[in-house]
Amino acid sequence: MAMKTVEESHVGISCYISNLPGFRGVLKQRYSDFIVNEVDRDGQVVHLSSLDAPPEEEQRSVQETGTNTSESDTTTVTSYAALLDSFKSLAGDSDAGCLEEFLNQINTGDDKSVAPLVLSPDSNKSHRTAVHKFFKGNFKFLVTDTVDGPDASSKCIRVRLNSGGPNNNGRNSKKRKERGDKPFDSRGSKSWPENVEKFLRFHLYKENKDTQEALGVIGKMLGIQSRSFGFAGTKDKRAVSTQRVTVYKQLASRVASLNERLFGIKVGDFCYVNEGLVLGQLSGNRFTITLRGVVADSEDTIKASADALGRHGFINYFGLQRFGSGSVPTHLIGAALFRGEWELAVDMILDPRDGDILFHAIAKARKYYKDSKDIEGTLRQLPRYLVAERAVLQNLKKSPGNYVQALKAIPRTLRMMYVHSYQSFLWNHAASTRVQKYGTEQVVLGDLVYCKENPTGKVTGIVGPECDDDCGDRYDSNIEEEVSEDTQEESNNYVKVVTAEDLNLGCYTIEDVILPMPGSRVIYPTNDVAKVYHDLADKDRISLTECVHNVKEFSITNVTGSYRRVFQKPINFEWELLKYADSTKPLVETDLDKIIKSKPVNGVRPVGAPDAKKEDNTRELENSNDGANIEADDNEIEGEEVILPQDESVSGTNSQDFQTALKMSFTLPTSCYATMAIRELLKTSTSVAYHKTLNQ
Repeated sequence: MAMKTVEESHVGISCYISNLPGFRGVLKQRYSDFIVNEVDRDGQVVHLSSLDAPPEEEQRSVQETGTNTSESDTTTVTSYAALLDSFKSLAGDSDAGCLEEFLNQINTGDDKSVAPLVLSPDSNKSHRTAVHKFFKGNFKFLVTDTVDGPDASSKCIRVRLNSGGPNNNGRNSKKRKERGDKPFDSRGSKSWPENVEKFLRFHLYKENKDTQEALGVIGKMLGIQSRSFGFAGTKDKRAVSTQRVTVYKQLASRVASLNERLFGIKVGDFCYVNEGLVLGQLSGNRFTITLRGVVADSEDTIKASADALGRHGFINYFGLQRFGSGSVPTHLIGAALFRGEWELAVDMILDPRDGDILFHAIAKARKYYKDSKDIEGTLRQLPRYLVAERAVLQNLKKSPGNYVQALKAIPRTLRMMYVHSYQSFLWNHAASTRVQKYGTEQVVLGDLVYCKENPTGKVTGIVGPECDDDCGDRYDSNIEEEVSEDTQEESNNYVKVVTAEDLNLGCYTIEDVILPMPGSRVIYPTNDVAKVYHDLADKDRISLTECVHNVKEFSITNVTGSYRRVFQKPINFEWELLKYADSTKPLVETDLDKIIKSKPVNGVRPVGAPDAKKEDNTRELENSNDGANIEADDNEIEGEEVILPQDESVSGTNSQDFQTALKMSFTLPTSCYATMAIRELLKTSTSVAYHKTLNQ
């Protein structure tokens, strides 16, 4: 079942739009060759432009507020007495006493130390429902769920703190799904003044680090938990990226002071806001990608391919990142979940993998568990960033043999990744079938499209958010997305099947064609493309219309489904050919390079200084056009050739030593993969393994 690495053909990536020849080019030879800037919902590209905190007057207004506990904090506890009496009559003295102790723990202010409260076993479903309603109606800052009891016939109600402690009043309860069930870290909240917005927003600049890793470093320096941070989407690890982040009740001056100690990470552009960021609050990403070592039959070949990409776009496949980089692709785990094969799914998550040989500690821990089944010993060996594996093992330690509960212990955003990966696997194959059977030039009978106007005829489907349960919260560093995870795409539009009348009227073009991500609320094309969904699912012993188990979140009939455009054009696409002689020098300025060049800041050494540890050196570019306006015409394409000035320290260089690089800048909506645009250009695999061979 396992494969050494995931290849494009394994996950349905097999076609191209153009018939132009490809050429050689190395993707991500250096992480600075792949620059990602988030684009917010207003269409503004997010840049790091300043490392300074806001004016001192604003800081002083925050600092002068003091740390006195508000009167409302002291009166909250006493108001529980009547409620505890009511709960005693509903659940009994024992559970009421436990609840009182639980509330007292919460009011000490140390949320981290408050463990969930598990009430006495209860086999009466009606009574459990009454208890759930009691908490929902009277304790807005608590949430309840049902867990397995000590025997097969009983269940227990678990009570947990929601967010912000007893004064929260459930303000954020509706955002549980968006926040990944992670409440804010409320430490320091009592000293925060009412006239200052509760969230500090800043721009996070990072080099060769994933988003979770960078925020983990910042959180550790601040002494707060990662749940205090909010962001709109993850960014690729092997890249230079800039994105917005919010943090709960922290001073800009304190966060800005970290710049002197941060390596490969910088923070800036601070402001206070009322709401924290949640996953999906972006419109896309602006990419600046440099392909090095470009070799083609002629420069005309490169120019023709670049022009074609700008004008016609690429097939909007889910990239290889969607399916993981290990020898057990995530879509195979998703298939096991859909079939209800819980033990198999757990084994695939925990078993040794071929790719782990590069990570000795991981390989050793997996093999140790496989041979010994010693959970405690394995947990001591497993790195903490392997969140899924650790969550499964910790739950199996508490409930041996309860594989469903172990899978549910994985953070929701991570466990749903397996489900969405299988949906993506089916979608990719369907997209390839659509191209193979009907081409890339026109709409055909039976295609699906979004209605452009209010429908006059029968409408058979409504678009939902694309992979609406998914988000970019990644815990395994081996599973990286270069894009923020899927968000709502034209969520209120209708979907219809293209009819003969539509074709005669010419209402739709090839750019309008969409395909469904399987789920209970989608429709399928009425042409031959629909068959590939069912054929592949049947091969995996999965029904797209019926569920063989009752675990809703792993049920195809409970997943809503969504739609995705088959073809995507890069927005505001620009390109230029560069000539360079030194492969160790960066070819594009980063946001940090521009700050350092324009205004040296205390604590930030110029890149390339003798004591600097940073990998890249700053290089001033001629004809740089990184700050392209996102509002420009979609079909505007610029191409030119630039020869970069070479550093005098490079000896023995002449015209014969120059290599060619292709620099591209473009914007893509959320859920689109820049690597799939590169694939259309090069006509070669985008796998990391393949591009590593080009560097050798």
